[in-house]
Amino acid sequence: MTSNKKDPVLVVLQLSGGNDYLNTVIPYTDSGYWDARPGVHIPEGDIIDLDGRLGLHPSMGVINGMYGQGNVAIVHGIGYANSIRSHFRSMDIWHTCEPDRVGTEGWLGLAARDIDPHKENVVTTVSIGPSMFRAVSLPGVPVACVDSLDSYGLLTGISDTQRRSTILDRFTQMYSPAIGTDLAMEYLGETGLEAMAGADILKAAPQMYSSSVEYGDTMVARKLKDIAQIHLANLGTRIFYCDYGSFDSHANQLGMHANLWTDVNRAVGDFFADLKEHDAADNVVMLLFSEFGRRVRDNGSGTDHGSAGVAFVIGDRVKGGQYGEYPSTKAEDLEQGDLVPSLDFRGFYSTVLEDWLGLDAKPIVKGTFEKPAFL
Repeated sequence: MTSNKKDPVLVVLQLSGGNDYLNTVIPYTDSGYWDARPGVHIPEGDIIDLDGRLGLHPSMGVINGMYGQGNVAIVHGIGYANSIRSHFRSMDIWHTCEPDRVGTEGWLGLAARDIDPHKENVVTTVSIGPSMFRAVSLPGVPVACVDSLDSYGLLTGISDTQRRSTILDRFTQMYSPAIGTDLAMEYLGETGLEAMAGADILKAAPQMYSSSVEYGDTMVARKLKDIAQIHLANLGTRIFYCDYGSFDSHANQLGMHANLWTDVNRAVGDFFADLKEHDAADNVVMLLFSEFGRRVRDNGSGTDHGSAGVAFVIGDRVKGGQYGEYPSTKAEDLEQGDLVPSLDFRGFYSTVLEDWLGLDAKPIVKGTFEKPAFL
């Protein structure tokens, strides 16, 4: 997969809450943008030009630099047909590749099972955050779920009984509506010992870590630094998952959105600088996505839930550039006031699964979809 035969590693950074596509990759030569966004637009002089037609949010300077080096793919118009504007349901669709029913199998849980079918490594997948992401969840597949490397999350290293109960309750509330309380508890029972073993393994990572890169004091920076430490410890982790947000910008959007992208931009830059310093960046690809974009027309102070969005793929092995079509902003081309997706997210996943991880995508994404060739 790579010239030095390192195993390919995938890092997913989920932009939770619905990132505003139109103010992230800005169609600044399109009069429809300015007409629809009288109150919530990026001043033209601040936009980072990409190609004379589209530009990046001014808080994305580091990512733009990586784009200029050919290491960033911008995937336009990503989503799914008949978009659902509920955060929970839309994210569930992205996590399970099941738009027509409630799914129980995370797409990266299925990928991890294919990568390590005999569960030889309980840290093949690491989920960073207080509760495990559905995308990596699959009964029988171990996931090391870590709140941070200093304070372990699900089932691991928790001396406070009340905190442990809260985490278990949160997990069962998330999954019981889909798979039933008994199955949720059975899953916890199956994976508990594996999770504890995974936590013990991961404790070694900070002790082995040294870097000249100083990450920012933000949650996304701390998460990506944890991922860097685990990756650099050579523990065999192949899939990392974390999130940041909320990008749910119904009001006061301009400052909020700028601050979020300032944090993400710096953290992503520091993460890859850290990996490059240790000659460990060449087998890592990072995905950034959100569950949906936002309404084309602003509401005066922010924007409401929309449909089509944008995804980014970053890494040395990425074929940089722009993929897919930017959806039309013309009123007659919108659905319920929203941009119409031009690329099914399952095709985006298929590229990652097949051309990066070397897996058969069809059983994971439940079908065959157009694959953008960014890898």
